[in-house]
Amino acid sequence: MLRLDGKIAFITGAGSVGEGWGNGKATAVLMARQGAKVFGVDLDKKALEGTAERMRAEGLEDSWISLPCDMTDNDQVKAAFDACLARFGRIDILVNNVGGSAPGNPVSMSEEVWRHQIDLNLTTCFLACKHALPTMVSQFENEGKGGAIVNLSSIGSMTYQVGGRVSAAYAASKAGVVAFGRSTAIAYVKQGIRVNTVVPGVMHTPLVENRLVAQLGAGDAKSLIAARNASVPMGRMGDAWDVANAVLFLASDEARYITATEIVVDGGMTAARPSQ
Repeated sequence: MLRLDGKIAFITGAGSVGEGWGNGKATAVLMARQGAKVFGVDLDKKALEGTAERMRAEGLEDSWISLPCDMTDNDQVKAAFDACLARFGRIDILVNNVGGSAPGNPVSMSEEVWRHQIDLNLTTCFLACKHALPTMVSQFENEGKGGAIVNLSSIGSMTYQVGGRVSAAYAASKAGVVAFGRSTAIAYVKQGIRVNTVVPGVMHTPLVENRLVAQLGAGDAKSLIAARNASVPMGRMGDAWDVANAVLFLASDEARYITATEIVVDGGMTAARPSQ
C-alpha cells in the first residue's frame, strides 16, 4: 500500500527549521521509505543536510539528492528541475512545501512584507508547476503516465485565527494555493496529471520553538505549545507525520481518482470554529 517504487519525487522545502521533523523533511523521508527517489530543494543548505543525515541513518542515502534553491527565483527553479531531470530523467511527483507566515493587517503590514508573502507561499507553487508540468505532460504522451502534484496550504486560508492573530498576506496567499491547485488540476486533468492540496492546521514542528515563540510574543515555548494544544478539538497539535502521510496518500496511485480537491489535516479545528 502507498508504495512509490520507481517514482521520482521533487520536494520543495525539504529541510527542517532546527532539530526534529518539519513537514518537508518528514515527507522526503517517508517517500524514500516507500521506494521513491527524492530530489529535495531548500533555501537553507544546513536544513537539507539535516534531512540527508536522517536518510543516511535509515540507509536511504541512495534515494536522496538535494540542491539549495530559492524557489522564488525562476532561474534557480529552472536550474533545479534541469538538475533533477539530468539525474533521473523524469518527475512523477511534485510536492510544493515552501511557505511561511508574517503577522499584520493591510494597514500595519508593509508592501514589502505583503509581496514577499505572496512570493513565498504562492509564486513558489506557480514556478515549480511551470517547470514540472511540461515534463509530466511529455511522460503522459509517451507512456500514458503523467504525474501527481501536492501543494501545501493552511487553515489560515480559511480565516481561522488562532488567538486572534491576523496574517492577511498569509491567509490570502494560502487561499490562493487552494484555488491555484484546483485550476491547475482541471487544466491538466486530460493529460494524466492530478493536483491536490493538503491543508494543515496547528502543527507542532520545529518552527514552533525556532520562530513562532518570538514572532507571537509568547513568554516561552511551553506556554505557547499549551495554548496551541488547547485550541484543537482533539486536544493536541498534529505533527509533521500527519502532514506527510496525507501528502503520501495524495501522491500515491491509491489516490488515482482524486484531483482538484483538498484534505484538511487539523484535528477538527475548522469544523469547530465559532460561526461569525
